[in-house]
Parts: sequence; C-alpha cells; structure tokens
Amino acid sequence: MISKSRHPGRSDGRPMQKGRNDPIVNDGARYSDRNKMAAPMESGIDFENIPPEMAKYRTPLVSRYASPEMAYTFSEMKKFSTWRKLWTWLAKSEKTLGLNISDEQIAEMEANLMNIDFKRAAEEEKKRRHDVMAHVHTFGVCCPKAAAIIHLGATSAFVGDNTDLIVMRDAFDIVLPKMYSETSSVCRTIQEPALSGIHTSSTYSWIYGTLSVRGMILSSAELKGRQAPRPVSWHCLKEMKRRHFLICGQTYTRKVDIDSLSTLASLGASVHKICTDIRLLANFKELEEPFEKEQIGSSAMPYKRNPMRSERCCALARHLMTLVQDPLMTHSVQWMERSLDDSANRRICLAEAFLTADIVLSTLQNISEGLVVYPKECHEEIRVLSHEAGAVVKQEGGDNDLVERIKKSQYFKPIHAQLEAILDPSTFTGRAPSQSV
Repeated sequence: MISKSRHPGRSDGRPMQKGRNDPIVNDGARYSDRNKMAAPMESGIDFENIPPEMAKYRTPLVSRYASPEMAYTFSEMKKFSTWRKLWTWLAKSEKTLGLNISDEQIAEMEANLMNIDFKRAAEEEKKRRHDVMAHVHTFGVCCPKAAAIIHLGATSAFVGDNTDLIVMRDAFDIVLPKMYSETSSVCRTIQEPALSGIHTSSTYSWIYGTLSVRGMILSSAELKGRQAPRPVSWHCLKEMKRRHFLICGQTYTRKVDIDSLSTLASLGASVHKICTDIRLLANFKELEEPFEKEQIGSSAMPYKRNPMRSERCCALARHLMTLVQDPLMTHSVQWMERSLDDSANRRICLAEAFLTADIVLSTLQNISEGLVVYPKECHEEIRVLSHEAGAVVKQEGGDNDLVERIKKSQYFKPIHAQLEAILDPSTFTGRAPSQSV
C-alpha cells in the first residue's frame, strides 16, 4: 500500500524545512526572516541607507584586486549571454539539419543576446528550481517568436559545460599576455649591473619558473578550445573556431579542470618563490619594491619598507596553490558519467583560481617594472679589502689588519669617525651579558 504524504515534497509525511534548498539567487526571499533572527545584534543599523552591495559579503578577489576584464569574464552577464549565444548557434545547427526553424526566429535571438532581465530570471528560478530553465523562459519572453526552439533538444550541460570551457579559454587569453610581460620585466632585472652573481642566479630561476608555467598555460589554453557535445554542435564549433572532444558524454571530463588549475597552481608556486626572494633581499636592503609618493603604513617607514606587494602575492599564491584540490576531488567522485555534486564546487574554484592568477600576475608585473636594485659597491669594497687582509694572515703570518685597511680607504671616509662605535662588540651581544651567570 502506498501511503499519502501529509506534506508535499516528503514521503515520510514530515514537512520540508522552508528555504533549506533555495538557490542563491533567491536569497532575498528569506532575508526578512534572517533579519528578525539577527535583530538583537543589528538594532540601530539603518539598512535602507546602506548600499546593498555593502550589506553583504563581497569577495576581495573582485572588490579589491582583480582586473576589470577578468572580473567580467566570470560575471553573470558573461555567463548568461554566452548561454544565449550557444542557444542561437544550436538553433542554426538544427536548422541546417532540417528542423522547422526560421531565419526570423534566429534573428530575434541574435537581437536579444545581451537583453537579459536578471530580476525576471531570479523570479523564474525561484519558481522552477532550475537555473537553465529559468533563463530559457526569460530568453523566451524577449524572443516570443523563438521561444519554442530555445534549448531545443539540449541538456543543461550543453550550455553549462560549453560556457565553462569558453570562459576558461577567455581567462587564459587574459593571463597569457601578462605572463609574457612579467617574464620580460624579470629579464630586464637580470641586466641590472648592481646584481651580484647569487642574485642573478635567483632571477634566472625566476625566469625558468615563469617560462615553464607559460608553456603549461599554452597547452591548457589549447585544450580549452575543444567543445562538447555533438552531433548538433558543429555550428557552435564553427562559430568559436575550435575543435571538439572525440569522446565525451553530456559533459567534458573533469580532468580538464584538473589540468587547468594544476597549471595555475604551478604559477602560484613560481610567484611565491619569486616574491619570497624579493622579501628576503628587501630585508637585506638590496632590493626595494616600487614606492608611491603618498604611500603610508608599515611599507612606507623611513627605516624599513615592508615589501607589501610581494607579501600580497605570497598570500594569494598560497590560496591559488590549494584550489587544485577541488577539481582533483571532484573528478575522483564522478560516478560513471558524472555526479551532480560538482556544479556548486566548480562555480567557486574555477572562478577563484583564474581571478587569483590574474591578481598575482598583475601585482608581480607592478613589482618587477618598478623594482629598485641598490648598488653593491660597498660589498665589493669589503670583499677586496678582506681578501687583502686574509693574504697577510695566511701568506705572511701577520695580524688581520682589515679594520686598518677600512680606515685608510677613501670609499669608507664618510664613516671613519663612527667606525669605533660601529665595531663596538657590545652592540652585537644583545642581552647576553645580563642573561649570563
């Protein structure tokens, strides 16, 4: 016997918890309930006079750091307008296969690619509980003649996966030129005559790291050009001038995400190594980051200038290196063809990886273009005098006369009067005398 549920949506008769599974676009529907819960903490705050974007969390990757072009690449506008392009290309393909689709319908779709009513789409998603179908209906409202052929015969993965590939391809197109610029700037750093041999070796390792990553990015960008699925996607491929996957189901293999984010993680490791070296050399007072005239804070103190750009790169590079764990785990649990627990994770990790890569490259470019390398004459003078003093000790059996040689050197004449105080042993012992018994 099949018992009737007392409450719709559950077989056990228990009521569903309202709002538990609401999609993120419907968050405002539950906003008033959350306000009531939080009222004791937030009493006295006039939310009506606070800009809406300031009353909710915003990722600093976009609000503080990312370039406008990369932020747009992962925007809602880019995503959903690409969906509409794919639906238009799909209709063209189906028309060539003999389906009853008119040029007038296709023209109507092409005229409304960017005419997106996001408010209506949110309302449709709240009603239909499906983001793709919500935008199918929203597109149909502004394309009444073409409404019946939008998304005809396709699955959600047709727009979802192809859009992800297009977005990643475009993101690589943004990252790669920055790799070229950054490598060129590092090459110029090597030509600084003030760099000692050990520092030149470091910069050569910087170049090797960035060049190897650049090759990986080129390989990954080529892979991003392959689109899925067939057989009606050939017109889509023609429009995008890209190839297709030879073997795939509804979705492209999630190994592509692994390859992409592994490349970006490798970039993160290279950037972290470069910026760590810069931080160490800055501590030795041998390098200094660009300095702005109005700059303030710990990075602008006269006795120390913290390399805050390199610090930021290291912080974000660590985040970039960890993001590859998401696609690794996602791919490992794709049951048979796929499981549906991948989309929420991929919405986060793919965007954050490219946004972070864009940020660290832009910041590193800023550092390398304005890097100040301080001359090494002082080090060289001491090296020559110490070798001369060493020869006296080892070859002539005399005393170490390095200090006397420094006192006679014209190069060190500006500090001759302070030399005794500078060489006072007590200035090097710290609290050792008071701590010794």
